[in-house]
Amino acid sequence: MSAKTNDLKKRRVGTVKEVTSLANPIVKDIKSLAQKKNRDGSNRFIAEGLKLIVDAIDLGWDIETLIYAKSVADKPLIQKKAAQVVANSGLVLEVSEKVLTSITRKDNPQMVVGVFSQKFTPIEDIKPQPDETYIALDRVRDPGNLGTIIRTADAAGISGIILVGATTDPFSIEAVRATMGSVFSLPISRVSIDEFISWKDRHDISIIGSHLKGSKDYRAIDYKTKPCILLMGNEQAGLPEELSSTCDALARIPQVGDADSLNLAIATGLMIYEARRHLLELDLLEPVK
Repeated sequence: MSAKTNDLKKRRVGTVKEVTSLANPIVKDIKSLAQKKNRDGSNRFIAEGLKLIVDAIDLGWDIETLIYAKSVADKPLIQKKAAQVVANSGLVLEVSEKVLTSITRKDNPQMVVGVFSQKFTPIEDIKPQPDETYIALDRVRDPGNLGTIIRTADAAGISGIILVGATTDPFSIEAVRATMGSVFSLPISRVSIDEFISWKDRHDISIIGSHLKGSKDYRAIDYKTKPCILLMGNEQAGLPEELSSTCDALARIPQVGDADSLNLAIATGLMIYEARRHLLELDLLEPVK
């Protein structure tokens, strides 16, 4: 964490401030989190939306700063969470919509924004158990794809996400926005290719890779016998040989149209739901009488 960030935190611990100026140093510091080097340097990121922020706090994520528009300051839930943030030595900012727009880089922004500490799970802590499924993603470039995959994985009961190689930042504002809050629900690990292969070799797991040259229909693969890792490749290049050669099976999704490939998030979603099909049941509500 930079000396500047430390100084700002010392000045604003456990306080409530009203801010209307875009030149405010705290606002400038938060806006700087739009850049990856500043997120990594301070280990922080931005998330938007009241429900998302409430869920994150309830899940135990560390919130440094809660920011909300003056127009919604009287909402009971916002007041409750603001009091909780201050009680836990955080900063609460009541700001103009102009300031919110500058922070989120979006017209008509969410009225509540939070600054959280990043959290990665060490790969050594992941010990796959029976009926568990993990997603491993190799060098994903698009934050929208990554966010959509995390959201889909959460919905299907995936146990965690493993980012392999130079994958896009899961804590960028675009990726977090695309997860719709699921970034707070799933453990995320970040490893090199060598670290992934070493981890894989230490566990009795099944690695299923998605590959355009795969010899097996993705619907005909055994996802049940062992804990399963679904390994998905880069949007343009797919899986490199050093990863595809470690797979227990290479799966292919049938295609009959003119498109030469599927969007990565769509392909991953299909793989996820097929791998989890034997574990998922539709929870039907009782009909209203």
